[in-house]
Amino acid sequence: MSQRDERRSLDLPGGIVDRIERRLPRTDFDTPEAYVTYVMREVLYYVESETDEEFEAVDEADVRDRLRSLGYLNE
Repeated sequence: MSQRDERRSLDLPGGIVDRIERRLPRTDFDTPEAYVTYVMREVLYYVESETDEEFEAVDEADVRDRLRSLGYLNE
């Protein structure tokens, strides 16, 4: 069995499972497990596809200057 097909268990709060079960009739999913698997794949694809280039580079000196001007640093 490949790592992708291997099944492992996670405990979810009951309230979340209840909410998922209430949504199932309005989806194409038959089980809460199938729904959560799909949602997690989508979320992980999104966050793993982000690159460092998408984040604004911040100069450490600029951050220090800003913190000093706000009174957080007394250098």
